[in-house]
Amino acid sequence: MALALALMTADMRGSWLTQVRQQAGLLVGPIYWLAAAPSQLLRFTGESLQVRNQLLEENHRLRDELLLTQARERRLLALADENRQLRDLLGGTRSMQLGVRLATIIDVDLDPGRHQVVLDLGASDGVAVGQAFIDASGLLGQVTAVAPGHANALLVTDPDHAVPVQVVRSGLRVIAYGTGERDRLEVRDIPQSGDIRENDELITSGIGGKFPAGFAVGKVIGLRQDESQLFSVADLAPAAAVARAHQVLLVWAQPADTHIGPPSPPPIVPESNSLEPIEP
Repeated sequence: MALALALMTADMRGSWLTQVRQQAGLLVGPIYWLAAAPSQLLRFTGESLQVRNQLLEENHRLRDELLLTQARERRLLALADENRQLRDLLGGTRSMQLGVRLATIIDVDLDPGRHQVVLDLGASDGVAVGQAFIDASGLLGQVTAVAPGHANALLVTDPDHAVPVQVVRSGLRVIAYGTGERDRLEVRDIPQSGDIRENDELITSGIGGKFPAGFAVGKVIGLRQDESQLFSVADLAPAAAVARAHQVLLVWAQPADTHIGPPSPPPIVPESNSLEPIEP
């Protein structure tokens, strides 16, 4: 104790222990840093984990927003494509005097030999047997049976389907038959003098009254002789998207509108010319 008091008194008067304390501080400094390192490391690790969790949460939120935005974009693109298809469908009938009704294919016959579909409209919607239906590219088929809430229809490629057609270039009238293949129609019994060539376009002729005239049916992709070698057979590529159709347009001919021009004047009623009797 006496030694300690003596050293403290000497240090206060002469400050000769200052350098000793400074050297000791330099030696003890690393020990303090090592002692404080674990707590600093834990604090840094905690802050890093907190920042990482925040970044993960923000990443998840942005990913959800991106998925939602992409879904909305796909929906808008689908609606835009649907509107374009509807405009194309309606645009094909503007120059014709036709009744039209939009329908959707809700079922497809799975039998590979039968090309039939079911439409979501029926007799209660005004659908009748024999009505034709089209897509944006051309004729798809014809209604064969109706129920109150739906209708069965035959596609142009069904083996039992036939439609009167006309070659656009030459005016030749023939009949196109279904072949049972999704990508091929057939025109049979073409006389040797028939003016038909490859790449000729065929449209409905309107003969028979079941199919309105002027709708695209197909394009000639090949000509060949039949078994008798007396007639030609033309293979057609269907104009309509037979295998991909979803929304269709039912079409039927309407009576011509005879009320064209200004209205007729009202009938003239003759005035009475009777004379009153003169009294004598």
